Amino acid sequence: MEERPSPPDRVARIQADWRRERPDLDVGPQAVIGRLHRLADRLTEELCLVYGRYGLSEGEFDVLATLRRAGAPFERAPGELAAHTMVTTGAMTKRIDRLERAGLVTRRRAEDDQRGRIVALTRPGRELIDAAFTEHMRNERRLLDLLTEAEAGSLETVLTTWLSRLDRPGPSDDG
Repeated sequence: MEERPSPPDRVARIQADWRRERPDLDVGPQAVIGRLHRLADRLTEELCLVYGRYGLSEGEFDVLATLRRAGAPFERAPGELAAHTMVTTGAMTKRIDRLERAGLVTRRRAEDDQRGRIVALTRPGRELIDAAFTEHMRNERRLLDLLTEAEAGSLETVLTTWLSRLDRPGPSDDG
């Protein structure tokens, strides 16, 4: 049985518009970048559904998960949390404030630096992130299972390669 081609998706329609309006430009990169952008948005929506079931935002889930994967005693300094979650310290403070009010983390002075603070998971915080992370992994499996095992493996290889090249410091980054 012959497979019918699927109708043009939103990205293909946008490209067609640009080709008509600006035939002098190569809009080919939109085929990949535009779809990756749309996919990232859709994946974020799907992931946030799980976080929301646990009363968490994406950022709060990230903080709790970072503390949990730190291992016992499940704590880090706020600056470490910011570095591990790639957000500013100001944004981290707001997340920690909310999680502390909810009884999911505590803050205390660092023993080796009285100006420093340590953020730690509470028992309810650990129980919540364990449950949320379990469902999160089931959800990610569901999303990835939309691809074959071979497709997922190939995609992982391509994305890993691309990201490493994008993250590699360029000539202007070292001085």
